[in-house]
Amino acid sequence: MKLGIEKRMKALVFAAGLGTRLKPLTDTQPKALVQVAGKPLLEHVICKLIANGFDRIIVNVHHFAGQIIDFIEKNNAFGADIVISDERDALLDTGGGIKKAGWFLNEDEPFLVHNVDILSNLDLTALYHYHCAHGGLASLVVNDRETSRYLLVDNDLRLAGWENRMTGEIKSPYAPFDARQCKALAFSGIHLLSPAVFQKMESWSGKFSIIDFYLSIATGEDIYAYIPPMFQMIDVGTVDSLQKAEMFLSQ
Repeated sequence: MKLGIEKRMKALVFAAGLGTRLKPLTDTQPKALVQVAGKPLLEHVICKLIANGFDRIIVNVHHFAGQIIDFIEKNNAFGADIVISDERDALLDTGGGIKKAGWFLNEDEPFLVHNVDILSNLDLTALYHYHCAHGGLASLVVNDRETSRYLLVDNDLRLAGWENRMTGEIKSPYAPFDARQCKALAFSGIHLLSPAVFQKMESWSGKFSIIDFYLSIATGEDIYAYIPPMFQMIDVGTVDSLQKAEMFLSQ
């Protein structure tokens, strides 16, 4: 089902990562081209975006960038408008990657950011309408699952902090801050952003984390968590997860 809007929507697919947890598969190919159920991860994500109206897409590249570019060209961009954000000189992390792609994404409508290694049943239409209804700067797709790093949100689902349960590190723009007063939710690597985000990024440069950026502005901007109903996802980040991903797609 396509979005109930006339404009063609834009999305950024993060495909530049080194994929170290997927070694040895990523010794000869980028993580984005690792296959699940006979198709590369990148194809699964692009087809989902197109099916939901996000058919103006920018893909960032670094590790084996040429293979990704060739794959998109050989498949005629899957009938969509796909351009490349080239990070071969230096990986810019999530925040820097978004800012570098701003020349393509910075228009009037919200845009989607999607990690290439995330497969899910997410209804992108519902996410879009949630974001527009709440009027925040960004809407981060989260769920209640076990992980090592959590976003900490208040009772209104506004971002208030971040916690690493493995190291005990906590980040928050609020002081004093009590993480026990917040709900800990796991970020999916999928978020919808308003283009006003680029104005807020003007003083940021080079490599930086989008979560650090969100936290830096959370006291003055509404950064919302979005908990989709009946949400299921799998992070295809390790070799062990490949079989689970195939089972997920066969459901």
